[in-house]
Amino acid sequence: MKKVLAKCYIWLLLAMLYAPLLFIAVFSFTESRVMGSWAGFSLKLYQNLFSGNVSGGTALLSAVENTILIALIAAAFSMVLGTVAAIGIYNLKGRARRTMQFLNNIPMINPDIITGVSLFLLFVFLRFSQGYVTVVLAHITFCTPYVVLSVMPKLSQMNPNIYEAALDLGATPAQALWKVLVPELRPGMISGFMMAFTMSLDDFAVTFFTRGTIGLDTLSTYIYADARKGGLTPELRPLMTLIFLVVLVLLIIINIRATRSKKATE
Repeated sequence: MKKVLAKCYIWLLLAMLYAPLLFIAVFSFTESRVMGSWAGFSLKLYQNLFSGNVSGGTALLSAVENTILIALIAAAFSMVLGTVAAIGIYNLKGRARRTMQFLNNIPMINPDIITGVSLFLLFVFLRFSQGYVTVVLAHITFCTPYVVLSVMPKLSQMNPNIYEAALDLGATPAQALWKVLVPELRPGMISGFMMAFTMSLDDFAVTFFTRGTIGLDTLSTYIYADARKGGLTPELRPLMTLIFLVVLVLLIIINIRATRSKKATE
């Protein structure tokens, strides 16, 4: 009975998580503007999305472009900064390492709205003109700790002597970093990049407080503004479905590669 109840609980939890996604995916194949109203099977919304003929003009496509570009830039910089920070933290000893790991965890636990307001006040104090640059800087700030968290386990698994061995064999510190450490840390760096990209992709609070008043919209702020008007653009349904499928495929590929790598090492 315990096993049956445990399985029922897991399936119920999965149903609660994935039912809304399935609901959106199903209603992306109908032309109805009202969510939940079926007007017959149609690919019209997908055609509108790919042709650029989106309801309400090009604002949605512009928001998608901004979202992807900001996420890619933030994830790339976060991957580099987070990897360097992880190496630095790993080389600390005792209380210093524990303190830095604790400080690195605070931004991940901290509510997004507090991070957003804090960065907003910082940019105002520094008299930064808020817009694209401040949004990118803000995203790099809250994404970097996630990369550190992804790279640290790879550093712990790595043989600590190979870096010193490379130096003893005549490599410069930069060569040892690039040719020895980076290949060992690459899986963690890729995982950190993916996590940073995902975190940046769906962020709302930090973006909302740091974008300024120049009309810069990402997907999250566009959906927020669209919902306040009394409804959602129909083309959002196929867009959400495609984003979910892309993330799902990437996760499957990453897990398959991880499984193959684990079998190869064994």
